[in-house]
Amino acid sequence: MFLCCGEALIDMLPVSAADGHAAYAPHTGGAVFNTAVGLGRLGVRTGFLGGLSQDFLGQMLADDLMASGVDISLSPRIDRPCTLAFVRLVNGQARYTFYDENTALRALTPDSLPTLPDRVTGLFLGGISLIAEPCGSAYEALCLREAGRRLIMLDPNIRPGFITDEARYRARLTRMMAGADIVKLSDEDLAWLIPGNTDDAARRLLATGPALVLVTRGAEGAVAWRAQGRVQVDAPRVEVADTVGAGDTFNAGFLAGLDDLGVSSRDALQALSAAQLETALTLAARVAAVTVSRPGANPPWRNEL
Repeated sequence: MFLCCGEALIDMLPVSAADGHAAYAPHTGGAVFNTAVGLGRLGVRTGFLGGLSQDFLGQMLADDLMASGVDISLSPRIDRPCTLAFVRLVNGQARYTFYDENTALRALTPDSLPTLPDRVTGLFLGGISLIAEPCGSAYEALCLREAGRRLIMLDPNIRPGFITDEARYRARLTRMMAGADIVKLSDEDLAWLIPGNTDDAARRLLATGPALVLVTRGAEGAVAWRAQGRVQVDAPRVEVADTVGAGDTFNAGFLAGLDDLGVSSRDALQALSAAQLETALTLAARVAAVTVSRPGANPPWRNEL
């Protein structure tokens, strides 16, 4: 089972009210939540670990996770409000404003981390939950505790406007990337993290410890870097509704591709042929293409591919 560790929140998406005025509609979301839902819908055994509010919005999150086949038994229910992310679309690209103080998302602490059951073979971590405290410290501790014991994928999904202490955040990412087996970033994330040429930046990142670095490039597809060289796939051509959840569902597709190939360890990941790696990347690109073709983060079920 892949355990997705991080945030679940409510995306407030712009809509037009019946009278023509602008309005916002609540949709379940969050980077790690979206990846968990995407994995579950692709038929992969999936769990979620993150603070879930006891309010009705938190119940929406719990209900949607379970409806997609995601096990939430490791997630504490917390008597704090749910995080809200108001979304503004600029040329189809999502821009976010977060309301996150004193929420359930933040409440997980290093001391409250559960012992993971043997059925958990891999972890996925990332999102804004790596920025906020105390949950950021908790997820870092979990990553470093499990490094070398379980396959770990990290997607920082960097939101510069949410970062309050850049030096501390960069230091955390450096430690976590060194412990991860797979690091995935968008091209914008990579440019923020390591400015300069994309190839050079990806190779520099690979040298810090991961076995695989993935970079998504929107309509231009995705590239994977590893010691044996690089593998590239194109993105399917679709009419884009918006890009909300695109990277998150790419993650789900890639992990589902690894699951299809029986990969559950770093050794197995490193043993993949270029053709096998391309197969996993192609599935990830197909899953993301379906998501961007419809409004909001709505990952496809396996039978929709």
